[in-house]
Amino acid sequence: MFGSGVSGLGGAGGLRVVGASFVVPGPSGVAVRDRLRGLTAQDETVLRLVGDHLGTLASGDLKVRCAAGLEHDNKAWASRKRELTGLSSSRWAGSLTKATHDQWALARRGQAAHIRQLEAAVRTIRHRLSLPLGEKGSKRAAGGYRSRREWHAKTRRLHVLEDRLAAARADWAAGRVRVVRGGKQLLNTRHHLEQAQLTEERWRARWEASRRFLQADGESGKRYGNETIRIGPDGEVSIKLPAPLAHLANTAHGRYVLTARVSFAHRGETWRDRVGANRAVAYRIHEDAGGRRWYLTASWTIPPAQTVPLTAVRAGGLIGVDTNADHLAAWRLDQYGNPVGTPRRFDYTLSGTADHRDAQVRHALTRLLHWATRHRLAIAVEDLDFTAETTREKHGRRKKFRQLISGMPVARLRARLVSMATELGIPLVAVDPAYTSRWGAQHWQKPLTSTTRNTTRHDAAAVAIGRRALGHPVRRRTAPPRTHQSDGYGHRTVQAGPGSPGREETRPRIPGPRTRSVPPGRGANAGNQNAQHRPGRSTEHGSWQQDPLPLSL
Repeated sequence: MFGSGVSGLGGAGGLRVVGASFVVPGPSGVAVRDRLRGLTAQDETVLRLVGDHLGTLASGDLKVRCAAGLEHDNKAWASRKRELTGLSSSRWAGSLTKATHDQWALARRGQAAHIRQLEAAVRTIRHRLSLPLGEKGSKRAAGGYRSRREWHAKTRRLHVLEDRLAAARADWAAGRVRVVRGGKQLLNTRHHLEQAQLTEERWRARWEASRRFLQADGESGKRYGNETIRIGPDGEVSIKLPAPLAHLANTAHGRYVLTARVSFAHRGETWRDRVGANRAVAYRIHEDAGGRRWYLTASWTIPPAQTVPLTAVRAGGLIGVDTNADHLAAWRLDQYGNPVGTPRRFDYTLSGTADHRDAQVRHALTRLLHWATRHRLAIAVEDLDFTAETTREKHGRRKKFRQLISGMPVARLRARLVSMATELGIPLVAVDPAYTSRWGAQHWQKPLTSTTRNTTRHDAAAVAIGRRALGHPVRRRTAPPRTHQSDGYGHRTVQAGPGSPGREETRPRIPGPRTRSVPPGRGANAGNQNAQHRPGRSTEHGSWQQDPLPLSL
């Protein structure tokens, strides 16, 4: 994942200090999924019974963990695991307690993000309330409220947010978290079945499916890398049944073998190599209640890929990419920061179901990565984070703009791009997004626009992103007059290094010829100057030039 590109405020003129660019590290894990086809009614019944039993244990364990709060320690963890072992098995108990800790930690991170959002909203409202009514704002800070009525309403909202902030801080200090196994959104859907176009029966099926627990962590050295949910190289799936359900086993040692077989189409060879070497592989079985399908997900950790040094990435140039709500704007740059060729646009439509939106993003990234692979170039992207940018306190009544920012697939695109680029061996460079769109449009949009090409603001932002990744300033160097753009010292629009003195100034006058024409007295006709037809030569003055004598005389 990307790191944080925000460096705080400061610098000349109140501008934010731009963070340094860095090469994005690759992912640390891999997950593949396959459908369990051909399950019998008995198989589905066993899976539901096992999932419901373990889901009940997971709910009780999560309740105990949340009640312990910050007072939880290793002894309490061991006590919880012993209680779960008697009701399932030692390995199931280990998976249950680990999943509980992961869920509690995720809730804590979400609680911290919620506190930061409340603090930002409170600061914004306090600032706007302190300004006179109708005072205009700037690009960096909002102005005063429009009317006395709005000012009064925001005063009341400030008190509400302050109360919420105080309660959230108290929960954080006490270690209290509020978690809903199955999802809070699905729980609230129960009260709006007509709006969700669901019946109570269908909602109940989704709710029970989301609360089931059928996942087991892998263990290296054990047979096929997992003793609880074991899958052989031939795709046979067997499950170690919990102690209360051991009577449902259809094979020895309290195991149940499914009739379905799995064969991962993606990374299948890698998975078989791990299973054959008895290396750890974690599995999760879950049901899609809407489509009445069962899926199995396999995941494992991978060694971190060796990061390419930033200097090596910059050596051959790269591709700057600007992320937008409906497309990716990309432009290729050479090592000096000059745009090469024409800009590219990779569209996607963020409408429909979540799977459709994910497919749209994946297809756009695939086209971008194929283009980068053909030219063997790295990709530079912005390290975007819109967590604090979507609040109504920051943008006021600009509801459409807030919806536009919220709809940008920043997190999904970030995760997809890192995973797919690492698989293809394409380095990624993350840059600070500060002022890229503004400065790109200011310095590059007009110079790159011609009669045959209409350069958009997003194309210019892609150039600015690429230049920042290459270590060049976004501002372009002003070109000299046309007659001085090429001479014996090279093309004068070549970018100067950031440390070169006077790089933004006019080039000094250098004595000597300034064109590639042959100087006087040199060349094929240097001996016969009259054949040159130059100003001041005798060939232009025929009135006094004597013709040669005829040979007949």
